[in-house]
Amino acid sequence: MRPGTGSLQSNCVSGGCGAKIESSALASLLAGLPSGGDGRLLVGYDTSDDAAVYRLDDEKSLIFTVDFFPPMIDDPKTFGRIAAANALSDVWAMGGRPLVALNMVCFPEKMDKQILADIVAGGAEKIAEAGAVLGGGHSIYDREPKYGLAVTGIVETANVIRNNTPKPGHKLLLTKPLGVGIVMTALRVGMADEEAARLAVSSMERLNRYACESMAGFQVSACTDITGFGLLVHALEMAASSATIVLWPEALPFIPAAAAYADEYIITAAGQRNRNRVDASAAGTPAEDSVDVTRLPFAVQELLFDPQTSGGLLIAVDPGQAEELVSRIRKAGDASAAIVGEVARRSERKVLFR
Repeated sequence: MRPGTGSLQSNCVSGGCGAKIESSALASLLAGLPSGGDGRLLVGYDTSDDAAVYRLDDEKSLIFTVDFFPPMIDDPKTFGRIAAANALSDVWAMGGRPLVALNMVCFPEKMDKQILADIVAGGAEKIAEAGAVLGGGHSIYDREPKYGLAVTGIVETANVIRNNTPKPGHKLLLTKPLGVGIVMTALRVGMADEEAARLAVSSMERLNRYACESMAGFQVSACTDITGFGLLVHALEMAASSATIVLWPEALPFIPAAAAYADEYIITAAGQRNRNRVDASAAGTPAEDSVDVTRLPFAVQELLFDPQTSGGLLIAVDPGQAEELVSRIRKAGDASAAIVGEVARRSERKVLFR
């Protein structure tokens, strides 16, 4: 159903990770900041990674991340669970585990405070499921409701997993289906069927904890979680300067209705921003960063660009272990997990299709 007057979504112009500022604009902003001079900062903002990592000693490092956004759904507890799952995900993408979470709240002064109570209650459910503790937070009045978390996690220093270090020859795994942004757009305009909405919500609420824990003992060279920049832009970030990501479009897991909605042009503004990011004709787009999607069906293109809220992990793993890892992740509950590509030596482009 369409959001009603006074509902969470009626107060917002965008929702979920689709509200993110596009990656190219962020890169320009961050380029003007001074670089860090502390060698204990193992991972900072310079590689567009999922979280910051600060070394305590040779054994342990701390992980720091923050994520919040406007609602993509009207049910307050569901929104809280999704926003918390999304924020916690960054810690697992680095190979760590969350310790402490802090609430981040923006809320309209005239809106019913019980709605806010339900939002943070939903978030608390996921914090507890993650094995972390809620330590407090900060709240302000705002014209739009927004919720998320600042999370501190911990990881073995020798086992930090970065987003931009994939080894050529490694296989690529995706743990959740694509298409949640498209489905939530269809829901917002009253065109999504109940099963599609259920699948999207279930995917967004699911913690990436179980996929991360499944990676223990496997030779994983890189990992990132797929969020507002869509699979394709995150793949570009993973390729970095030394690899080419080869995706297998026919292997991509996706919510079936999302492809049908895309063919009806029910798509997102953030998806269009992601498309513009890799458009070879766009001003300032380096040739190596451009991606040719013209041979792919339109629906597949949109699934690749679709902003994912609380999306799955994209994992680069030793080719001899890929099937076993997929099986383990599926047994842990991520039934859509699939091998979706491979890492190749650097060619003329960062991302290609087979």
